[in-house]
Amino acid sequence: MAPQPTVDELIVADPPERWSAAGFRVDGHSCEAGTVRIELAGHGERRGIVGWSVRDLSSLELDGLPTSGSERPPAAGERHPNGVTGLDHLVVMSPALDRTIDVLCAAGLDFRRLREGDTPGGSTRQAFFRMGEVILEVVEAPEGSSVRSAPDGPARLWGLAFGVESLEHTAASLGPLVSEPRPAVQPGRSIATLRKEAGLGPAIAFMTPGPGAA
Repeated sequence: MAPQPTVDELIVADPPERWSAAGFRVDGHSCEAGTVRIELAGHGERRGIVGWSVRDLSSLELDGLPTSGSERPPAAGERHPNGVTGLDHLVVMSPALDRTIDVLCAAGLDFRRLREGDTPGGSTRQAFFRMGEVILEVVEAPEGSSVRSAPDGPARLWGLAFGVESLEHTAASLGPLVSEPRPAVQPGRSIATLRKEAGLGPAIAFMTPGPGAA
């Protein structure tokens, strides 16, 4: 059986001090969330997540996602002051979900399920892939969004959902920078979002463990 593709690193166009102020442990320009490295590249022409590296892909052509290959071993990040223990979900936005699913499957990603139903963000269809400890959630862009307006355009790396042991701890650490918790799409879990006032480029959320988590 071929090795399962896993996320090595995400490149984010944010200055490191913004992430430090949001309670992340940053070493120079780098941050580790569980097994995933985050390179904080500073502001540039683009904002948000501007690239990623992945192990064990059969193709680097991932429907327009800026992708490079990696053979590095996983990171071993420690718990952050804001309570983050690892990266739970990486969110991709696609103008054509079925097309993106086909491309990712062809590159060797482990497709688990397709969900259809309303979400707080306005999308009605999401596909889920397993990439080691990280879930890749591919969201069909909502009607009226800039991504949906270009149906032949590329998929985009869009957001991060970090796992935390306790949303109460995260809320106490970040104060008004974090929203009130609400039920997550995943049964038995809660989620809160980092507000825009924190100044981070990607959409950021914090999630509690699922039922039965160690």
